[in-house]
Amino acid sequence: MSLTENQRFHLKKFIKELDSYSARHTEFVTVYVPSGYDLNKIIQHLQQEQGTATNIKSAQTRKNVIDALERMIVHLRLVGKNPKNGLAAFSGNVAAREGMSDVKVWSIEPSIPIQTRIYRCDKNFQLDILKSMLEAKEAYGMIVIDSRDAAVAVLKGKTIIPLVTTHSHVPGKMKAGGQSSVRFARNREIAVNEHFKKVAEIVKDQFLTMEGLKGILVGGPGPTKYDFVESGLITNEVKKKIIAIKDLSYTGDFGLEELLEKSQDVLAHEDVTEEKKLVSRFLEMLATKPELVTYGEANTLKALELGAVSMLLLSEVLSEQKIEQFEITAKAFSTEVRIISTETREGAQLRDIGKIGAILRYPIE
Repeated sequence: MSLTENQRFHLKKFIKELDSYSARHTEFVTVYVPSGYDLNKIIQHLQQEQGTATNIKSAQTRKNVIDALERMIVHLRLVGKNPKNGLAAFSGNVAAREGMSDVKVWSIEPSIPIQTRIYRCDKNFQLDILKSMLEAKEAYGMIVIDSRDAAVAVLKGKTIIPLVTTHSHVPGKMKAGGQSSVRFARNREIAVNEHFKKVAEIVKDQFLTMEGLKGILVGGPGPTKYDFVESGLITNEVKKKIIAIKDLSYTGDFGLEELLEKSQDVLAHEDVTEEKKLVSRFLEMLATKPELVTYGEANTLKALELGAVSMLLLSEVLSEQKIEQFEITAKAFSTEVRIISTETREGAQLRDIGKIGAILRYPIE
């Protein structure tokens, strides 16, 4: 599971702000609430910690910890319900001068589910979990299958995480003694179909609702993988995500490794396809329908303030402040905003023509 450039920008900004603060003593409160966890239990825990904090010897530290916990409790009550991906919350006295009070509280629902429950009081906010999300790679489903065995896994970066393996008792192609060829072939066909049904159900369970799934890779020896994909047993929403079918020599763990190796071309392309398509559309319109696009800071800002911009493209090389300024204006007019990397030829072109571009809703003077 991975972040879009927009999500990455805002998370980096959030982390940067919290990283800029440090306390004189262990009085900054960090709370991570896992996805699906009861927020009321966290509030009860914080209330207990308030009671414990009364034992802190230093009067100033005691006050800062209790105040930070109180602000956190009030904030979580306002949040009310734990968001789908969990919640990371932070609170503390960030006043520059000792003895002054400026207790602030922040929270964020990450785009990647939180798996760990944490409560910590320290001199710094604990940000490692959020920082690790910036490094998260795209997720791809993997299916390696032949007529008897199947392995289902998820690929994150270069790491294969096995999910389910299954084995069927499909008879070999040589018929057993005493059986007619027709009956044997029919029995084998039934067994293979049952194997396909079982694998299709596993694939549906694992991949249908997996957030951040960029695509599915399928591989295996011989024609079985094609028979499986075209069997009609795979849910359509899952089948649409299949981006490559590869011929392999192995199944199982070796097959998964081989599938990864043989899919490098597809993965390298998929990583940036959506971004390339978006900027390509902008560049094509620039050449064929120039009245429906604009670029450069001044021209784009003018169009944006008129409410004429449908899609705003901002190069990642722009300053945080500049990106924020444009995002605030775009939000007022329900304009979609995409932050574009410079890793592609198209992204570099956007950078080179002014770093800012827009597709318009209608032509403007």
